[in-house]
Amino acid sequence: MQTMATPPKVARMVEDIVGCKWSLAVLGAVRGGVCRPGALEHSIDGLSKKVLNERLAKLVRFGILDKHAFPEMPPRVEYRLTAFGDRFCGLLDGIDALQREIDR
Repeated sequence: MQTMATPPKVARMVEDIVGCKWSLAVLGAVRGGVCRPGALEHSIDGLSKKVLNERLAKLVRFGILDKHAFPEMPPRVEYRLTAFGDRFCGLLDGIDALQREIDR
């Protein structure tokens, strides 16, 4: 087995997302249909606006979420999974299934 000097970008991204309970909670809420920042903040107990904004920015930067700003007053923003984000969540589902199997 060959060892790598630095992990690939996707491995670092998985580590960053899976290692952060807030990122996982935000992804779960968006997958469940909650797409506006205020609704996300209210749907996740203990999540502050500052941390939410940091997680959303990170998920957008990774290409997992897409941010859509509507040109209206007051401003409205919604977040949706990208095609890559949908595939990424499939990986998370696989990890969850593996954990359930181990727990049995």
